[in-house]
Amino acid sequence: MRERLVPHAVAAAVTAVVLAPLALPGYVLRYDMVFVPRQQLGWEAIAPATALPRAVPQDAVVALANQLVPGWLLQRLVLVAILYLAALGAARLVPTGRVAVRVVAALGYAWTPYLAERLLIGQWGLLVVYAALPWLVGAAIGVRRAERGALRRLLLAAAASAITPTGGLLALVVVAVLLVGRYPGAVRAAPTGVGVTLLLNAPWLVAGFAGAGDGRSDPAGVAVFAARTENWAGPLVALAGTGGIWNGQATPASRGGWLVPLATLVVLAVAGYGVPLLRRRWPGPVVGRLGLLAVGSWLGAALGVLPGGASLLGWLVAGVPGAGLLRDGQKLLVPYVLVLAIAGALGAERLAGRLAARFDAATGRVLLAGAALLPLAILPDLAFGGAGRLRPVAWPADWATVARLVDERPGEVVSLPFQEYQSYAWNGGRVVIDPAPRYLGVPVLIDDTLRVDGISVAGEDHRAARLRELLAAGEPVAVAGPRWVLVQRAAGPSPDPATLAGLRPAYAGEELSLYENPAWRPPPAPRRPGPVGLAHLLAGTVVLVVGFSGTARRCYRVVASRHASPAEGEGG
Repeated sequence: MRERLVPHAVAAAVTAVVLAPLALPGYVLRYDMVFVPRQQLGWEAIAPATALPRAVPQDAVVALANQLVPGWLLQRLVLVAILYLAALGAARLVPTGRVAVRVVAALGYAWTPYLAERLLIGQWGLLVVYAALPWLVGAAIGVRRAERGALRRLLLAAAASAITPTGGLLALVVVAVLLVGRYPGAVRAAPTGVGVTLLLNAPWLVAGFAGAGDGRSDPAGVAVFAARTENWAGPLVALAGTGGIWNGQATPASRGGWLVPLATLVVLAVAGYGVPLLRRRWPGPVVGRLGLLAVGSWLGAALGVLPGGASLLGWLVAGVPGAGLLRDGQKLLVPYVLVLAIAGALGAERLAGRLAARFDAATGRVLLAGAALLPLAILPDLAFGGAGRLRPVAWPADWATVARLVDERPGEVVSLPFQEYQSYAWNGGRVVIDPAPRYLGVPVLIDDTLRVDGISVAGEDHRAARLRELLAAGEPVAVAGPRWVLVQRAAGPSPDPATLAGLRPAYAGEELSLYENPAWRPPPAPRRPGPVGLAHLLAGTVVLVVGFSGTARRCYRVVASRHASPAEGEGG
């Protein structure tokens, strides 16, 4: 009982400490994390018309869930699930019989710079694959051992991972690397696992091919998204410690400490010491392939700062459709982080055993306690929402009013200021991606140019680029033909009156103003991206079949056991 309850208790404690500010009402709005009271499901969420499908199928999944669960609750459920399942998954994955070692693995995986930085930049969709990976690896090991139900568990973890393109690709690579080979059932398991995982990636793959853009990205983003140094040791050591995100505003202050690189070296040494134990307890091919995944993910993260790597990445993103996914290489570290946590926990177990044999059992327990607390000691500002950076706020009433007006007369909206990220006083000045596309149930045109430290990285939306040129030339927004123009007055100065020429005021609030274009005409025919919708339907069907197959088996076993029991319903 203790072996089962302690990992759950640790996972719950980590979740409570990290997400403590979410006990307050409201929404956490930070960088890419935007939840709204009720996100509508439209074709733009399923298949962006001109932009790359970076939020496919994430936005569609959120919109569907949002029909059943209000946005404030959905956000909390998602974040709680990420923290809880990441800690519990690592605790259950580590091959040990000692509860204390499971605690070391749980904290070593759920309290990392990687999780902190991706949480502070709002990329919760990427953290879904982070939480799912221990379960995915555990299921893959189960498949190789011919465990009952392991393949279904693997596909469920892959389905959760595929909520974002990066997560789907990571899951596909992990499944392919771990399942291909010789073992009982490989002839059926490997093709099924790889094939179904590929189908789960179909929504964003088909949306990318069917989109109006060519899928290529601005090579200037290679330098912007490259791993950055966090202290005196440089970016490679930052990556070795699972940090190094490109955005300094998403980096916990503790990462700048001069002792952090030394702690990283200690963790690496302990993890290396635990590898022999891992080889003895897991099948040899699994350990070797996981090591290959870990090294490959670290090299992929470091490519932008390695000699010649930036040039190679620049050539890839400029010439290969979809290669822009590789610009932010640090997000690929997930397999490395998992292997580091598991091997580190086993290294601590091995060291504790040595100390217990040399001194006494209490000394070994002290070492395990120190190993469990080390992540908290070197990253204390992950606690309480990144030291208060994840603070919920209330949506101003203007947003609900504007959403209602636009819903009554649907049509495309242009959002001003024309920039991808906004900053509002009511949000504590925190930067957040323009919420209009998610709050309003219609297509919204925003500028997808990313500006970082004076460098502009061009986006992929050609319609946004065209409108940007018109505005730079002094033309009014109405020339672009939207039905509505939303002016977010809380995000910056009011636009030039010439920009709003020809528009009719529809609403003026404290935070937002809405203008209607009297010259707007409905488009000739609504876009119906059939192949993309079919891909979503196919992936959703796969998820339902995999999920309900397990439920059906459990129900069958319960019914069968009842009928098989001679005492059931008799006598008494």
